[in-house]
Amino acid sequence: MNEVYAAIEPARAEIDMLEGPAVVEFGSPSCGYCRAAQAPLASALADHPHLRHVKIADGSGKPLGRSFKVKLWPTLVFLSNGREVARLVRPGDATEIRRALAQIDPSK
Repeated sequence: MNEVYAAIEPARAEIDMLEGPAVVEFGSPSCGYCRAAQAPLASALADHPHLRHVKIADGSGKPLGRSFKVKLWPTLVFLSNGREVARLVRPGDATEIRRALAQIDPSK
């Protein structure tokens, strides 16, 4: 699990070309909801060590977040081969994150 938000966000085309399962997390280090989601997210991702986790510092005018229509933080976008399969906004616990992960990484 990435613990630091990327300073430079990747282009949408890079995200769309990701192979395999991936989670893109949009948020901000100053967001209380984002900080509260870190423990459940870490717990759920612990069972998926090979899964790519892209952590993006989002904000007004940031093109990647707007391309995913992110409105609240944190927003977790679950991708399979660059395609969105599931999305969670302000997840409350690891159980719902695990359910979404199972949709993109059924081996667990």
